[in-house]
Amino acid sequence: MKKVQLAEGELQFAELIWEREPVSSGELVKLCANRFGWKKSTTYTVLKKLCDRGLFVNHNASVTALISREEYFSIQSEQFVEDAFGGSLPSFLTAFMGRKKLSGKQAEELKQLIDSYKED
Repeated sequence: MKKVQLAEGELQFAELIWEREPVSSGELVKLCANRFGWKKSTTYTVLKKLCDRGLFVNHNASVTALISREEYFSIQSEQFVEDAFGGSLPSFLTAFMGRKKLSGKQAEELKQLIDSYKED
């Protein structure tokens, strides 16, 4: 599992790319100026940092993702369970569900999901 952690500003920047990719680096500069008030140099500094960390690639002034938004959040979820619950999914679910009740439909959906991931 690739460990990638984004600060809040980096995550907002990544969201811009994920929403619009492929996006030209020039368009990204304009978007960041409008959304964050960033100068061109700030946009390129953050872009280079995230490219160096393996999230994005800037090739011929076109920025695309190497890790999708879904993959990023999947990695974050796995890392949280690992760090907070020693990798134990049952421990995480017990803590998560501690004060909640599931409807019959939700319970059935979870059972089906678990069954679909069981090793044979």
